[in-house]
Amino acid sequence: LALYHQFFTDPAWWGSTVQSLFVALVTTLAALVLAVPAAYALARSRLPGRGVLRGLFMMPMLVPVIVLGLGLYLQFSNWGLLDTTAGIVLAHIMLTTPYIMVSVMSGLNHSDVALETVASIMGASRPVIFFRVVLPQLKAAIAVGALFAFLMSLDEVVVAYFLTGTDSMTLPVKMYSSIRWELTPVLAAVSTLLTVLSLLIALWVIAMQGKTEALT
Repeated sequence: LALYHQFFTDPAWWGSTVQSLFVALVTTLAALVLAVPAAYALARSRLPGRGVLRGLFMMPMLVPVIVLGLGLYLQFSNWGLLDTTAGIVLAHIMLTTPYIMVSVMSGLNHSDVALETVASIMGASRPVIFFRVVLPQLKAAIAVGALFAFLMSLDEVVVAYFLTGTDSMTLPVKMYSSIRWELTPVLAAVSTLLTVLSLLIALWVIAMQGKTEALT
């Protein structure tokens, strides 16, 4: 228990933990705002080039993370976003948005399109249909995507290592740096806490996926 006490009382460790939780929360909320409407537009619209747009949204899932990290480092250095919370949040939004879109698109494939048609016939506008008809059917899919995005942002280390410094260091980067330079036994306590948190989120995702399948 002394290692846990050291973790919670050490400003360096606890500060990195708070930073990671804040980044993960903001990333998840921002990615949801982007991914849910984008997934709905791509799933329901008949715009030419829809497949190309979908491919562009999914590109971060295909490009090696080390390549993304280097590219973001070079670009963010020009924008003055290195070692800033805003920079790491923007990078994590790019990484997590495709996964939320995949989850929401899966939910849209099992949603009842007839309800949208009926609402349109009854005079409902597109925003009203989206918020009053579509979103209630996607609660479980959105929750799964949000949990997955939160866990990805919380555990991400490669891109964060390129972009963070002493002022914006996340917990995974702090752990990696400790392995390289000090090898403190506090790592065992931090690893245990992260493993338990990841397990709880994974079980929550499994439960939400089961709820989605039950609804369909």
